[in-house]
Amino acid sequence: MPNQPVALITGANQGIGYQIAKDLAGRGFTVFVGSRNFEKGETAAKTIEGDARAIQLDVTVSASIESAAERIEKEVGRLDVLINNAAISNTTATPGMSIQEYFQQMCPSRISLEEVRAIWETNVFGVIAVTQAMLPILRKTPGSSIVNVSSGLGSLATVLDHSFPFRTSFGPGYAASKTALNAITVAFAIELEAEGIRVNSVSPGFTKTNLNNYEGFETLEEGAEEAVRVALLGSAAPTGTFTHAKLGTIPW
Repeated sequence: MPNQPVALITGANQGIGYQIAKDLAGRGFTVFVGSRNFEKGETAAKTIEGDARAIQLDVTVSASIESAAERIEKEVGRLDVLINNAAISNTTATPGMSIQEYFQQMCPSRISLEEVRAIWETNVFGVIAVTQAMLPILRKTPGSSIVNVSSGLGSLATVLDHSFPFRTSFGPGYAASKTALNAITVAFAIELEAEGIRVNSVSPGFTKTNLNNYEGFETLEEGAEEAVRVALLGSAAPTGTFTHAKLGTIPW
């Protein structure tokens, strides 16, 4: 259907990305389920009711990004919502490692520069690369928007508050990458505001996913809620905001 809204979600073969894809497909979207491994994406897409299509997309590989953009352009010719969800928390944690052990390994005095670079390659540079590649299609679609899946840990104001229970979790790797992601959100929001393209960050909260060894306390449905809400706002969406489903606006 030519007027059916289209969404691309990166890292959508599992976790929050998968739930976002499932929710949007259930609301009439054609959803491209981005996955580094096409087979895993295809398996995930087959379990989603509605128009869900697996697409190979590694946000750290230029050729993969360009190929995905070309396919979306040829196949549907529009992109209403880009959801930059793909993220990694580390490359070195061992299976079963607890959150406490992880944060000790990732603290500023111990984390390696190689680890920081690897995390930022996906969580920051990957977002810039995918957004730039998808902009030509987004620009052709009236009321399009970009939703970046960030984290409450990326809020500098929050982690500097001594009452915040997870403040000691802030480090140069994952947490700081989300701070940088928020800055990227603001940069694109400012540039694209005149064109009517909305760009926002959302926090899923501490959700049970592979990213945190399933030690989170929010469900996937709860974690996907704010990204889905903002995606569905369309042309009515604000721009340059950072929000959470229950907490509302989060300070930068």
